[in-house]
Amino acid sequence: MSACVPAHADSARTEHVHPPHSPPPRGPRRFRVAGADVSASIAVFLIALPLSLGIALATGAPLQAGLVAAAVGGIVAGRLGGCPLQVSGPAAGLTVVTADLIQQYGWRTTCAITVLAGIAQLGLGCLRVARSALAVSPAIVHGMLAGIGVTIAVAQLHIVLGGTPQSSVPDNLVALPAQLANLRPADLAVSALTLSLLSLWPRLPGRAGQLLGKLPAALIAVAGATAVAAVAGLRLPKVDLPSWSSHALATLPEGPVLGLVAAVLTTTLVCSVQSLLGAVAVDKLVAARPGLTGRVKRSDLDRELLGQGAANIVSGSLGGLPIAGVAVRSTANVAAGAVSRNSTMLHGGLVVIAALLLVPALELIPLASLAALVMAVGLKMISLNHIRTVTRHREVLVYAVTTAGVVFLGVLEGVALGIAVAVGVALHRLTRTRITHDETEGVHHVHVRGQLTFLAVPRLSRVLHQVPHGADAVVELDGSFMDHAAFETLQDWQKTHTAHGGTVDVTGRRPGTRISEPADTDNCRCRPWTPWRNHQCERPPTAPPTGAARPDSAGDTDAVTGASGRTDLAGRAAQADVAGPGRTEGTDGPGGGRELARGISAFQRNTAPLMRGELARLAREGQQPSQLFLTCADSRVVTSMITSSGPGDLFVVRNVGNLVPLPGEEGGDDSVAAAIEYAVEVLKVRSITVCGHSGCGAMQALLSAEPGGVQTPLRRWLRHGLPSLSRVPGGAGADGADGADGYTDAGPRLAGRPAADTAEQLSLVNVVQQLEHLRAHESVSRALRAGDLELHGMYFHVGEAQAYLLAEDDGGAVFRRVLETDVTV
Repeated sequence: MSACVPAHADSARTEHVHPPHSPPPRGPRRFRVAGADVSASIAVFLIALPLSLGIALATGAPLQAGLVAAAVGGIVAGRLGGCPLQVSGPAAGLTVVTADLIQQYGWRTTCAITVLAGIAQLGLGCLRVARSALAVSPAIVHGMLAGIGVTIAVAQLHIVLGGTPQSSVPDNLVALPAQLANLRPADLAVSALTLSLLSLWPRLPGRAGQLLGKLPAALIAVAGATAVAAVAGLRLPKVDLPSWSSHALATLPEGPVLGLVAAVLTTTLVCSVQSLLGAVAVDKLVAARPGLTGRVKRSDLDRELLGQGAANIVSGSLGGLPIAGVAVRSTANVAAGAVSRNSTMLHGGLVVIAALLLVPALELIPLASLAALVMAVGLKMISLNHIRTVTRHREVLVYAVTTAGVVFLGVLEGVALGIAVAVGVALHRLTRTRITHDETEGVHHVHVRGQLTFLAVPRLSRVLHQVPHGADAVVELDGSFMDHAAFETLQDWQKTHTAHGGTVDVTGRRPGTRISEPADTDNCRCRPWTPWRNHQCERPPTAPPTGAARPDSAGDTDAVTGASGRTDLAGRAAQADVAGPGRTEGTDGPGGGRELARGISAFQRNTAPLMRGELARLAREGQQPSQLFLTCADSRVVTSMITSSGPGDLFVVRNVGNLVPLPGEEGGDDSVAAAIEYAVEVLKVRSITVCGHSGCGAMQALLSAEPGGVQTPLRRWLRHGLPSLSRVPGGAGADGADGADGYTDAGPRLAGRPAADTAEQLSLVNVVQQLEHLRAHESVSRALRAGDLELHGMYFHVGEAQAYLLAEDDGGAVFRRVLETDVTV
């Protein structure tokens, strides 16, 4: 009998004894809501209430339909959706689509179309095609939103002026002069007050502005305009919420079948794309919030599509507007501190309460105020940042055509036009190839810009045959694709040209392209950042004489090499010893001149053509680095790689142990001080980073150094690290006292794990100590006081390829990991 069960336990008692070594049974799980979710739900509710009414007004639907959609979007989509913090409801991006449907089919049929669109979304979610919706070009999406924004703004402008909008943008533009001639001053005044409050409220200065700024500007604008209109006794059209008993619900759709199918597809497309893109954007916002990444899961896009479909079915059935994820409310939800989907569900519940209990207050809102609010939302959908982005990526034509199509033809037609233009632009880029030929100092250059396909083969062949037999030739490929026809044309010409005594050097970006395959590089897996002894390929111990032709695997003359694109000319330069009168002694050994020549050759062949323009600009304008980067001389710490920096970005100072000698110290080092002064005073850098690293030999030397001994240059230099050593428990000179900045003997630490050993702890302490030394330099101190400079500490773990940034928390200094998601927009 088990010792864990009483010997005399009767059957009635043993039924309630839980299994040995198991936790006691828990009672029913209680529903708990975090305080952060409650406060966030209130903030979102205050934004959603006026916007829902305004969007319903803009579509021509019953105003209650906006409240129904907001409530259903919060509760149903919030509970079932795959993006916990995305807030769904009536969206400005659906305004034009819904308005067209109401005008063509009536409100009750529009509700039925919403239900059918929800069913279509459920089908797409079950097919797990949500990711494919993200394949739509961003230029098309941004153009669609911009076109919808223009349509909304032009239509609502008539209500702002006291009139009634027409059915289309051209009609609204034609009617605008007559509307300006007959504007109503009261409506215009209320609209102007709403827009003024909407613009100025977030810009309130001082401490009072910080406190009041937490209230949503949309709520303040509408509430302020409503209060002024009521006090002034202005006679204006106001919100009219009929009794819920007369609220119109969905009915069977009536109309031409093809038209209804197109309407369902349009609603499904706009709702789905906007919701999925919104979910991706919310993921980025969540990743940018400290401490939230681990608590909130990344979006499940297929589940989000299912949740949106269910919400649209419920909203359409209850007489609500179509539902999609809304950027403004989602951003406010994340910014307000929400930590779970409970915030979106609570906001939906608050909308239900408002719709039932606040009807008298809502009916005081002037329609002109809501129209001004929605007009401002529409104008914000025309983003200058989006325009700059599509211009930089040469997609402004797709953006402009989509926008114009949505404005003048409709959403579905505009999106279809945008897709057609995007496909045309892609095909044009694929087939547009420029091939030029020129001669410089006896070398013939053939420059190919664009993709090499069979369509460009006639031009390529014609230009290649302009190169005389026996001449030195360089073929520069500036593209990322070469099909088989172009490959064979280039290969055949190379073999023929080299057979007549000429040389060919093929350069440029050709990932994965191999014109010919020499035997000694069959297994080469070299990487651009490992050009020396860390190459993962074996090279022959001796190279053939310069100019000698080597047979390849097929027995032909080796004209062009393979994986890295090295041709005969470049290959011989890289593989042969550096010969001639200027040859340096000892270049045959490992790491000598051969590796140097090989690295230079690789740079000139692959990198220089891509960087020549940028370096020429820097040569003209001079260096303007943004920061001084002070790090160790360790060869494993590659500053440009770990900071993703390019030429001109960093002013780098490297020394053994990343040490900063104190100014004025006897026997100090003026070179580091001079670099600091030059960077701060002349180059005007905005930040200085001190970077330590794992496995630092200088820190090991400090720990193992014995008192006395011969004062070599290295020992004299490392004395600048003794203050760091004294702050490490057990280090030389450690006295248990706190540091000057308040850090205890425990010192700075790594987030998530303790220091691996004393050497790593010393490396962390050393970064903090050298930052203190930096502050002692007059130029740095002066720039810090003026607010022109920031200091940063960094630790790089070589083995993990992981960077840590120095931060402060309640426990002192801590180095936190820099993750891929730690990027704010």
